[in-house]
Amino acid sequence: MGFRPKSLTTNTKNMSNSLFDLTGKRALVTGATHGLGMAMAKGLASAGAEIIINDIDQSKLDAAIKDYTESGVKAHGYIFDVTNENAVKAGIEKIEKEVGPIDILINNAGIIKRTLAIDMEVSDYEQVIKIDLIGPFIMSKYVAKGMIQRKAGKIINMCSMMSELGRDTVSAYASAKGGLKMLTKNLATEWARHNIQVNGIGPGYFATAQTAPVRENGHPFNDFIISRTPAARWGNPEDLQGAAIFLASKASDFVNGHILYVDGGILAFLGKAANE
Repeated sequence: MGFRPKSLTTNTKNMSNSLFDLTGKRALVTGATHGLGMAMAKGLASAGAEIIINDIDQSKLDAAIKDYTESGVKAHGYIFDVTNENAVKAGIEKIEKEVGPIDILINNAGIIKRTLAIDMEVSDYEQVIKIDLIGPFIMSKYVAKGMIQRKAGKIINMCSMMSELGRDTVSAYASAKGGLKMLTKNLATEWARHNIQVNGIGPGYFATAQTAPVRENGHPFNDFIISRTPAARWGNPEDLQGAAIFLASKASDFVNGHILYVDGGILAFLGKAANE
């Protein structure tokens, strides 16, 4: 009882490995000079992908390349602004000429500006929309041109719980991420016929340098996140690696227009009762 033929066990293991194997694939991860983008890029590299990153700041790019190298990851770095259509077009052409065709795109570059809507400058609202929503559209448009010709490709958009929920001070960010969710679904419906899968990842609250000040014990926001998350902890950047590998690999070839929330259960949780 419980016996499995050796050949079946071996074949199943080999099949499992090949489903998630990214060997020979090239992945462009925007804004991957630090934080969640860097963690996902390193995750893809661990599955065999060749990594390409971009930024608008040469010093940040140089520091990131050094970090990747010290981690045993060879990464190619390019300078261009994801919101500048001409720069993106030229950047993609240069990457494909110097490194090779882009098989995987993760639209990770983004910003957030926390201001009450009534006090927010329109110019700040527009900047968030431009970087967090228009940037992924431009990047996807120019990377997809090659993917359509090759009849294969994976595009992953970094959505958010704010693609689903609202909160004080993040009206611009939530607008952009809600729009990105719908852009993901619409690009998926247009490009699925070309064997391109377009999906999103929606991170919960993660332990990064940006959130360090509010993660101290006793900080009201830290207490709120711990109590609001069924997993009772902040996410670690590495927690996103499995989702990124899955959506970038053969394992997700029939997954399209899906937003995979990696949030420790927040979106499934109504909250604790007052007496709990």
